[in-house]
Formats: sequence, structure tokens, C-alpha cells
Amino acid sequence: MSIFDLFWIFFIVSSLQPVIRQKMLEASRVRMMHKLEEKRGSRVIAMIHRQETLSFLGFPVARYIDIHDSEAVLRAIQLTDPQVPIDLILHTPGGLVLAAEQIAYALCRHPAKVTVFVPHYAMSGGTLIALAADEIVMGVNAVLGPVDPQLGQYPAASILKAVAQKDVNEIDDETLILADVAQKALKQVKQTVASILAHRGRGMDQERAEALAETLAGGTWTHDYPITVHEAQELGLPVSTEMPEEVYQLMNLYPQTAQRRPSVEYIPIPYRPRNGAERPSSSTQGWTY
Repeated sequence: MSIFDLFWIFFIVSSLQPVIRQKMLEASRVRMMHKLEEKRGSRVIAMIHRQETLSFLGFPVARYIDIHDSEAVLRAIQLTDPQVPIDLILHTPGGLVLAAEQIAYALCRHPAKVTVFVPHYAMSGGTLIALAADEIVMGVNAVLGPVDPQLGQYPAASILKAVAQKDVNEIDDETLILADVAQKALKQVKQTVASILAHRGRGMDQERAEALAETLAGGTWTHDYPITVHEAQELGLPVSTEMPEEVYQLMNLYPQTAQRRPSVEYIPIPYRPRNGAERPSSSTQGWTY
């Protein structure tokens, strides 16, 4: 065998390795999802958005909720018997309002129990989807977010507030049109949130649902405000922290695309205090594993 032949063998193996690795990863995800389904007697759907890097061009591509996601989730719900519970694992920065609303309404219409798991974060449209659940299970450090509509780079509520502080004769036509769209967007999202909150029959009357919709969609906070477990519970959402370990194991099977140098590094095993040692102060490093 010549060096030229060895080179081609090496080239072929190197080319196939990423494909084989990806297929093995996908198989591991399916096994973990099946394990969780067997444990909970449910249909598990995972909607997990990671930032990805194109291997050829090398720049990051942000993932978000889009129409392809809603089509896939709606198909999964359609394939699920009405008596089978649905467990939706959410990890997303948000996305298209249309896609998020489609998913949320489809979950509302599913007769069996719907549980949404948020291991890390489900912002904006992800929160809108979570509101459709009978139970929201969050990691103790996980967060939700406001669902106020954004028009380009500006919050709809802020556009209306800015316009209200000026004389109408001082405002150009484009800004007035933007304000009109902002007013409609706010009204539509508030109505959607109130409808979702009242739909699943979790004891939230229409008045409470509308008040909560105003808080979540009316511009109370900035759009990236983190709503913690405690705050979500205070708002009256059905939130618990009983997160199955399988959810975190599944998240590990959706690794962030490797960069030239990882921005966060650690030894990925549980750490415990050393035997007989008190909790270390900030000036010591007394943890072990």
C-alpha cells in the first residue's frame, strides 16, 4: 500500500468521523428520551436551541423558535393519544410569536397533562409556551422571561410611551405607524396570554389571567429580565423544582459546538465537601470530589 493510498484512507475516515459521531449522539438522545418516557409514562418532546457554528465559514448562528419548530411540535402532539401526557423540554431564548403561539395553543388543546421542563432558561416565546402547561418544572436556578412584543430593536410598550409624551404634530408618520403597530401587538399578545392562562382550567379566573397577562406582556420589565422560580411562584404560575435527572442528562447530549477555545471549563463530576471539613472560605479551595 502506497503513501497515497494511506492518505486517501485517512481522508475518508476523517470525513466520516463527524457523521458517525453525530449519528451516535442522536441515538443516545433517543435512548435518553425513551428512558424518560418509560419513567413518566409520557410523550417527551425536546425543543433545545443552542448557538451553532458553521464548520466551513466558522461564524455563530443563533437558534430560536421558528415555524419549522412549530410544525415539528404540532406533528408530535398530533401523533400522541389524547390520554397520553406530554413532557416538553424547553431551552430557548425565544423566537417568532406565530410559532410560539401555535405550540402553546396546541398544548392547551391536549386533554392529558402537559408538563414543561425548563432546566436552564425559556425566555420570551419559550415562556409563552410554558404558560400552556399544567405544571412548569424549573431547575432551581432556571429562569423564564417577559413576553412583551418587540418591534425590531424596540419594545412595543416603550414605543407607545415615547409617543404619548409628545405632541402628535411633532411626530413623523413612520413613528405614528410604528406606534399603531405596537398598540396592536401589545393587545394581541395580552389577549393570547390571558387566553392561554385561563384555558387549561388551573383555577385562574379571567380577571387574574388578564392581570398576569398585563404583568408579563405589558412592559413591566426589560425583555431580558430573568423571572426566577420564586418570582414565578409569586406570580401564581404552577411551578415546581422536581426536575428529573434524565432531563439534565439529555441536555448534556446537546453540546454547544466546540470553539477554538472553550469559554467555560470545569471537571464535569459532582463535588462534595471533604470529610470533616467545614465549608471553605473565599480564601481557600477545599472542595473535592
